Amino acid sequence: MKSISIYIHIPFCVKKCQYCDFLSAPADSRAQEVYLRALKQEIREQAARYREYEVQTVFIGGGTPTAVPCENLCEVLKTVFSFYRMNPHAEISMEANPGTVTKEALLSYRKAGINRISIGLQSADDVELKLLGRIHTYRDFQQTYRWAQEAGFTNINLDIMSALPGQSVENYKKTLETILSLKPQHISAYSLIVEVGTPFYEKYGQESEKLQATGEKQPDLPSEEEEREMYALTEKLLAAAGYHRYEISNYALPGRECRHNLVYWKRGNYVGFGLGAASMVENVRFENIREMQEYLAEYAGMPDAEPVFAEVAQRDAQVLPNEQESSLREDTHSEDEQELSIRENVHPLSPQEQMEETMFLGLRLTEGVSKAEFHRQFGVSMEQIYGEVIRKNTAKGLLIDEAGYVCLTREGMDLSNYVMAQFLLDEV
Repeated sequence: MKSISIYIHIPFCVKKCQYCDFLSAPADSRAQEVYLRALKQEIREQAARYREYEVQTVFIGGGTPTAVPCENLCEVLKTVFSFYRMNPHAEISMEANPGTVTKEALLSYRKAGINRISIGLQSADDVELKLLGRIHTYRDFQQTYRWAQEAGFTNINLDIMSALPGQSVENYKKTLETILSLKPQHISAYSLIVEVGTPFYEKYGQESEKLQATGEKQPDLPSEEEEREMYALTEKLLAAAGYHRYEISNYALPGRECRHNLVYWKRGNYVGFGLGAASMVENVRFENIREMQEYLAEYAGMPDAEPVFAEVAQRDAQVLPNEQESSLREDTHSEDEQELSIRENVHPLSPQEQMEETMFLGLRLTEGVSKAEFHRQFGVSMEQIYGEVIRKNTAKGLLIDEAGYVCLTREGMDLSNYVMAQFLLDEV
């Protein structure tokens, strides 16, 4: 039986963070209720398409899933369990933010089948949290973390961020040392990216572009040298504490790697449910529609839903101005009318694109890309397609080619975007 993973998108949050460019926005309880009803209907209606698959992982993300009532979220998960063939040892993950969850809710989530929780801490410094626009303090996080443990969660991830405005290397080190004292099973460590369309871009992005040519330090942001120091410090401290770096931004205790994210990096099958959710099934990539009104009209039977979500739609348009303009659906008759009404950007990947993705996604993993698996998938050797690129970057000390795998060196990870771009076949 074939394997598949499921992503469920909850596009609601209590407050939009200053750096966030995800498809999410605050909404009232009525809006949430209508959306969740539509989401369950989508999950039910699409089940027949995936009856030949066994679900290995489920990930509930957002937004902030815990911003909606616990019982409603558990009903969504129950719908998945009722309509899909589940692996009895499936990894069921959910994102949770401090300040949006109670001890009782965490007990209910665990009882409902969620066995892995990802808590969005970001920083152990309250000044930094306020600057990011987070609604919680570090003390709020401590309470949430303790509740999660008491609820029976033995697989907990913590998200942290570096290179924040005003953040010193020493402050970042304190955050690392603080979370290591808690001994979570998994840590995701990301460097801040100032995205277009976010409040942070208004403050830092535009000015950064002006200063880029001169090489001057960005206003209030750590210098490139400080950012590299934070990056190196992350790996050093986490490795000393027993965490294995298995992906560029992810560290885990032995056997605690996020199985759902590995599906993405290894190009496994996954289907996304909910507004704007992305999928990749049998080498066909597609996305759900991003317009809330259209989504509700399809699944909640509410063509007049605009009054409920008008404010949310307006916020989405501000966050993602270009997405609204590019929502043309694939003009194909191989799908039925219902499929056309919910999907956009349907793109069957060519063999060339599959090879490219295999390399630049697989190289995110510290184990790298298997030469034998590459040959099995494509019927040609990696040497035939990428030999020159591999030799060139190995000579530069950016790649390692040994034991049947090609992987990034530590220096290669620092320059990962540069290296990965070379595996686009137009560049080879």
